[in-house]
Amino acid sequence: MFNGLRTFSSVFKSVTRSIFEPVSASGAAKGGAGRPGGTAGSRGHNIFEAAAAYVAACADDDQDGIDEAAGWVSPEALSFGVSELACRAVIALARERDESPQTVARSLMGLPAA
Repeated sequence: MFNGLRTFSSVFKSVTRSIFEPVSASGAAKGGAGRPGGTAGSRGHNIFEAAAAYVAACADDDQDGIDEAAGWVSPEALSFGVSELACRAVIALARERDESPQTVARSLMGLPAA
């Protein structure tokens, strides 16, 4: 099961790198090194960096951090990144606890065991 998830994740990582380009707060695409309008050293944030910063800011109740991270990528890309982060977190906790991902996910949400 985890091997299938890893394969799925790898495919999505490569696809999303080419689809989801960092955007500015105005919604315009930002250039980065190797992109039109970009400069070396002005690398934009990717969806996984944005998701990690967004979730960490939410956990710290840091509205400025939330707003900043939300401006790094499109809302759709951020949603995908947060979803990917949730999946990875559940898998890591499931391995650590020696439980199924379903059991861990339900526990984190305060739901009764299925």
